[in-house]
Amino acid sequence: MDKNNAKQVVVGLLGVRLDAGTGADRWLSWRPTISICQHENFLVHRFELLYEPKEEKLARMVAADIASVSPETEVRTHVVPMTDPWDFEEVYGRLHDFARAYQFNTETEDYLINITTGTHVAQICLFLLTESRHLPGKLLQCSPPARRHKPDQIGSFRIIDLDLSKYDHLATRFALDRKQAASFLKSGIDTRNVEFNRLIDRIEQVVIASNAPLLLTGPTGAGKSQLARRIYELKRQRQQIAGQFVEVNCATIRGD
Repeated sequence: MDKNNAKQVVVGLLGVRLDAGTGADRWLSWRPTISICQHENFLVHRFELLYEPKEEKLARMVAADIASVSPETEVRTHVVPMTDPWDFEEVYGRLHDFARAYQFNTETEDYLINITTGTHVAQICLFLLTESRHLPGKLLQCSPPARRHKPDQIGSFRIIDLDLSKYDHLATRFALDRKQAASFLKSGIDTRNVEFNRLIDRIEQVVIASNAPLLLTGPTGAGKSQLARRIYELKRQRQQIAGQFVEVNCATIRGD
């Protein structure tokens, strides 16, 4: 199937406050989950609505409201039980379980992960799961209209692709940062040694991405101590460690 004709599927959490409302007055307020389906030039083929068990009534009402404004949109509801929606470990675990169990079909469907609703913790977790490709899609961010209580205004939305390689300016900036970090580890000395450059690039990736201890091995005089100091200084520049660099020569330590 041509990806240009792929079906739009939105995955989002029910907004306990933003999506709430009773009676006809609820249509006077901006409700992000419903507004996503109100844009004429943006057809949502399916909405995967996640909610807590205690919000069953609100979830049914929101699903019905989506059906009324966009009959073409299929709404699927998913109960995601959470004891504490502000507990990062629990929320991430629950959303991760949903992502692992969901049958994604990236060949025929495009997935948009709505980060407008839910607690801030849930929004961060959705971002992380999208960045790690557990949720293989793009982020969807909705904004309210200038005048929230004007019925004919439905607000706006923005789609954010976390593939930074598609953003030329950002890609250039990150490439420059990595080049500078690698040059720093080389003590500013450029080299044409392919193996050495590859080694430094791998070290740079580990240094920036991990706080785990590092072990450098090699023969005497290879420059391990100097490289260790440069690694320490680079990590301190990135606010990953604090304190002073301590160099200990194990050969001088007495056995007792």
